[in-house]
Formats: sequence, structure tokens, C-alpha cells
Amino acid sequence: MLAIFHKAFAHPPEELKSPAKHKTQPKLPEETLQEFLSVHPTNTFSMTFGDAAVLAYVKPNLNYSVNQRLFTAFDDIYCLFMGSLNNLCSQIKQYGLSKNTNEAMFVIEAYRTLRDRGPYPADQVIKDLEGSFAFVVYDSKTGTVFTALGSDGGVKLYWGIAADGSVVISDDLEVIKAGCAKSFAPFPKGCMFHSEGGLMSFEHPMNKIKAMPRVDSEGVMCGSNFKVDTYSRVNSIPRRGSEANWTQWDDHYAS
Repeated sequence: MLAIFHKAFAHPPEELKSPAKHKTQPKLPEETLQEFLSVHPTNTFSMTFGDAAVLAYVKPNLNYSVNQRLFTAFDDIYCLFMGSLNNLCSQIKQYGLSKNTNEAMFVIEAYRTLRDRGPYPADQVIKDLEGSFAFVVYDSKTGTVFTALGSDGGVKLYWGIAADGSVVISDDLEVIKAGCAKSFAPFPKGCMFHSEGGLMSFEHPMNKIKAMPRVDSEGVMCGSNFKVDTYSRVNSIPRRGSEANWTQWDDHYAS
């Protein structure tokens, strides 16, 4: 899958951008999209939301596999999902959803619940998911980006910075390398990223995330890796902009 978001809607950590100058420069989002489409010319679907966002995914050859790929949209909310949830049945019962709800549909409903009326903090909702998974949600009404990667390492996800500062997220390492040059890194396992709340661990929400400088096999500085800092605690999640919709985060940490 591939998701690209304009820097106005997603603000990843500054350390994701390589601090050094390199011969190879990042590409513009439209170039990265074309490269992704060219790799799978017959079975790739993509959607463009003006200059705000791009979503693309490779249609699966089979109806179901362990690492399935799903794309679903509802109420102007779009979800790219990879992997599978072992406890999907119990989760859809908890949310009162129909039995034919797939993982992408469930993630959209979970996001809507958190955004509009959620009784639970976001980290707790994601922590309750069992299985190997990665997802990207884009709310085109609010311009909100929400993505997460499971903690078991069964699904790989990468992110980086394009030439114009846009955030690029994909499971295709070669597309990320070509599009972001050295300004990329693996998306941290057991973590989630939100437009307003930034990057945080859903496994250890009370601990800060720290950047770890990364050097490739050529000795070149790349975008940093990110991991939980077990010695640094979070006091609260700062509110910015539309984060008023996510006040349950603050309530959770204050309780």
C-alpha cells in the first residue's frame, strides 16, 4: 500500500528527515505514486484528494490470505489495511457491527467512535487488537491522518519524507527508498501516529518516544529509528488545533 499526505495534515518527527546532504534527493509525491503504480500496472487502485493526500493499494490476487490487503471507505473516511485481526469477531460484537464486517471496516468504525463519542483512549482501542496488522486512515472531512502498526512484527511498514515535505507511508521498502532517498525509516512497531497527537506507543502510552540516529550500510546518515524511552514518562498529551475531538487522550492520562 501507499499513502502520501501533505505536510499541512501530518507532522512526523523532525528526525525522520536525514540530517545530511546526499547526491540522491527525495522525489515529489506524484513521482512516487507513478513509480508505485508502474510496479503493479494491472492490479493497483489509487485515489487522489487534490494536493492533500494520495492513497493506493495493490489488489490481492486471492480473496483471502494471512496478510490480506483491504481498502474501504465510509462517510468520507478511507482505510488501507494490511494483515489480519485474530479477535475481529469479538471486536465487531463489542462495537455492535454486522458479522460481515472486515478489518478495514472495523478500523473505520473504531476511528469514528474515537473521533465522535469514544469512551476509551485511542491507545487502549489499538492495544485491544490482536494479530499482525498495519493500517492508514484518512478522514477527508477533517484532513486527519491516523496510522498504526502491530507489535508482533508480522507486517512491515515504512515512512519517510518526500521532496515537498509530504509524509510517505508504504509497506514497499523499495518505493520508499526511491521516493524519500535517505529520509525514511521503519515505522515503529507497537506505535500509532495521529495528525494532532503525533507519534506515540499504544503499548506503553505513558512513555515518550525517542529518536535513534541510523546509519546505513554505506555509512550515510538516514532518517532516525524511533523506540520507546523506558526512562522518560509522558505527563500529558498537548492539545493542538482539532485535537479537541481527541480529549479522551488527555482524560485518560489525567485519570
